[in-house]
Amino acid sequence: MSRASRRPVSTPCAADFSSSGSICPTAASASAIGAIIAAREGTDGRAGGPFRDLFEFCERIDKRIVNRRVVEALVRAGAFDSIDPDRARVLASVGIALEAADQRERAASQVSLFGETDAAALLRPDLVPAQPWDERQRLTEEKAALGFYLSGHPFRQYRAELAHFIGTTLDALQPRNEPVLLAGMVASTRTQMTRRGKMAIVMLDDGAAQVEVSVYNELFEAHRDILKEDRPLVIQGKVAKDEFTGGLRVVADKLMDMRAARERFARQLRLSMNGEASATRLRQLLEPYRNGTCPVAVRYFNGTATCEVRLGEDWCVTPEDGLIDTLSDWLKPENVEFVYA
Repeated sequence: MSRASRRPVSTPCAADFSSSGSICPTAASASAIGAIIAAREGTDGRAGGPFRDLFEFCERIDKRIVNRRVVEALVRAGAFDSIDPDRARVLASVGIALEAADQRERAASQVSLFGETDAAALLRPDLVPAQPWDERQRLTEEKAALGFYLSGHPFRQYRAELAHFIGTTLDALQPRNEPVLLAGMVASTRTQMTRRGKMAIVMLDDGAAQVEVSVYNELFEAHRDILKEDRPLVIQGKVAKDEFTGGLRVVADKLMDMRAARERFARQLRLSMNGEASATRLRQLLEPYRNGTCPVAVRYFNGTATCEVRLGEDWCVTPEDGLIDTLSDWLKPENVEFVYA
């Protein structure tokens, strides 16, 4: 049996080594941190000072200690944000920056017959173009580097929608006689064997607190495909006081991903469009998700009048995140919403 207690979620300050900020110890080893601080403060025998860009950083640090893996972890964690906030572009450029730094070192140590260094080797390349990360990707990369989300929480994009049918946050959870609906991101999942078979212990995280939830064998086997780390999860279950620990004991009765939760609770998907929106483009975006259970309504505004038209049953959609993302990119997020009773 899982003995769950609410764990508050704290967000540490962003790492920043461009001036006087500290570097998170989970992003690099203590020796790498020391080498970066020494380069910045000038205690390594060089001039010191803030790092102006990725290329200068790679030239000044001791690459025997601060290797490519460390630099990439720092980029993912956001340590370069004050230098260049485009983490995707900076991460894609780490390799060429380290190579350029090596070339400059070789050029500086080799003098030509005329007493001049190789000017071509001293030229810095441009940063590698890369598709900028959206918030979801940025947070995923942060967690990969640090083990936790730093600049935000992925549950934030679902919070307002889920509030239509989720009545409590995890930090306000109390024992109840009747089943309660909970929601959060799957922070981790572990399994253990019981007399009834394999069960899962799911750590649910909504950005305010974390709660362990017991998922017994039958339910676990039926829904193990949605118990994925960093995925949103809606749970209907029982919350009781754990007499042994004094905390909470949460046992799941039902599990739903966002698609299943929308299918159960949403009345319709409403799209707001103006006179410039293309009906042909709408058909193209809805087509891969047709024959679902969620009706689609189009609210049309032409500047002087507004009307709402509900599409036919053959245009009911499967309410997956992929559909919402593509529609939001086209119509803007504020024009794509689920309507709940």
